[in-house]
Amino acid sequence: MTSTPPDAARTRGRWILVGLFALFFGTVFGAGVLRFAGWQPVNHKNSGEMLQPAIDARAVTPQLLDGGDYAWNPGERIWRIAVVAPADCGQACSKLAHDLDKVWRLFGHRADKVEILWIGPLPADAPVTESRKQIQATPELLAVLPRHTDAKGAPVYVIDPNGFVVLRYAPGFDAGGLYKDVSKLLKLM
Repeated sequence: MTSTPPDAARTRGRWILVGLFALFFGTVFGAGVLRFAGWQPVNHKNSGEMLQPAIDARAVTPQLLDGGDYAWNPGERIWRIAVVAPADCGQACSKLAHDLDKVWRLFGHRADKVEILWIGPLPADAPVTESRKQIQATPELLAVLPRHTDAKGAPVYVIDPNGFVVLRYAPGFDAGGLYKDVSKLLKLM
């Protein structure tokens, strides 16, 4: 003989089941609303402007200032920080060169996975940085760097190991933000 539970116990069990259902699907619904509204936690936001879609620069072979070719070499897994320095940059480019040197040194044991591509004239007082390559400002290269001319100074770009331009930083950006963004990208490798 089996006895059926009293109506109160059955009703309580149903409400618990409905509550669990609402708790699970309510959080999924809430997460979906936040995701499609564009909200992201602060530590997941980039300091630079994410280029959507990333710009393919693989077809362009940058020319070193001394005349050689700069190869992308995706197998080496090198990230690039590219600077497009205008001819009349002056003190702003000098500060930028020093800031990028500090950023590169902060990568520590991962610094060998980052190169700085300086496109345009290098300030006379720029620090000697092992990983900096001076690149010629060819029309083909400048064509793949969006909004490379800016009246406020030199924009900076992050280029992935395969040759895709993924981030852009407006002139006068905070170098600490660049360090955080590239550090996250280096951890992905």
